[in-house]
Amino acid sequence: MTGTATPPPPRILVVEDDPTINQALADRFEAEGFAVVRAHDGPAAVAAFTEHRPEVVLLDRMLPGFDGLEVCRRIQAERPVPVLMLTARDEESDVLVGLGVGADDYLTKPFRMREVVARVRALLRRVERASQLHEGEGEVLAHCGLGLDARTRRCTVDGHPVHLTPTEFDVLALLVREPGAVLRRERITADLWGWDDSSRTLDSHMKSLRAKVGAHRIRTVHGVGYALDDVAER
Repeated sequence: MTGTATPPPPRILVVEDDPTINQALADRFEAEGFAVVRAHDGPAAVAAFTEHRPEVVLLDRMLPGFDGLEVCRRIQAERPVPVLMLTARDEESDVLVGLGVGADDYLTKPFRMREVVARVRALLRRVERASQLHEGEGEVLAHCGLGLDARTRRCTVDGHPVHLTPTEFDVLALLVREPGAVLRRERITADLWGWDDSSRTLDSHMKSLRAKVGAHRIRTVHGVGYALDDVAER
């Protein structure tokens, strides 16, 4: 009798220059069933990414050689991959730069291991949902000059291509599917990350997204959530 093959464990690249933190992260993810590849500086991270082709990257912002922002730029140019960035600073400008170069999420230090694992698993679930969508015919969404192709995960604004990170694309798709409706923060974060994220992660993603597609298109309902306005310009 032929049994069902066991899928290989998800491979994660852990990039952290502090050896104690690097080892602790590697140990925790190995205990969670991941195959772990480790790097301690920028050049080694890019080389490890090319050699081992991880499904997800856990990336420190500050690294020797070149920093995590440059690592993120280089690996995203090579192959799109979900990236969770770790940073000792949570200033909004730093967060927006990280999201702008392709990071999907971020955590500030010190962090809880449980939350790191939860966020990585949430990123992988979203990748899996996207791959399942690609197996079908896909979905094309359009509203007031915005165009989203769910199969290719490409976005156009007034006919011009705009690069969105995977998280930005997913947030915008939620809004385009229900134009005019106010989507509560709790619903958006639960859909994207699997829980109600009380941090500023969503706010940072929304600020970056509004800069790319036009701030007039996305309305902030303070204390509640966000809505896609039924106007193309203001």
